[in-house]
Amino acid sequence: MSNIASVFKDEVARQVRRQLRGETESLKKASNRYRSDIAALKRRIDALEKLVSHLEKSAKANVPPAAKEDPDTKLRFKPQGVRAQRTRLDLSAPELGSLLGVSAQTIYNWETGKTRPRPEQMSAIAAVRKMGKREVKARLDQLQAA
Repeated sequence: MSNIASVFKDEVARQVRRQLRGETESLKKASNRYRSDIAALKRRIDALEKLVSHLEKSAKANVPPAAKEDPDTKLRFKPQGVRAQRTRLDLSAPELGSLLGVSAQTIYNWETGKTRPRPEQMSAIAAVRKMGKREVKARLDQLQAA
């Protein structure tokens, strides 16, 4: 009896392995296909990266030096410059602060060199630098009226 049971058990195991082999075969084929696709994509990425690197190098060589500089990077800050602009326009620190959208204490900190303006504040300072006394007074009157 035990002989029949062991033969039956072996036959069932063989049938299960056979059925699983058929099912896993399609998974193995799909896995191999995915691996080859991934390898092809990696080769393509490497080629494109080399092309981009080559184009960047050639683009840098072809750009004239004047076009390389960004106008926003030319903005410089000197604490004495803020005070000079304030005295040139005949403004107090609170007036200049309201014109630039900062507090009077911030203006004092800039003038003493304790802090530096942020880039967006630098562009506002540059805009005030181009104004005259009348334009500044008109702008202050607009701000006070609002």
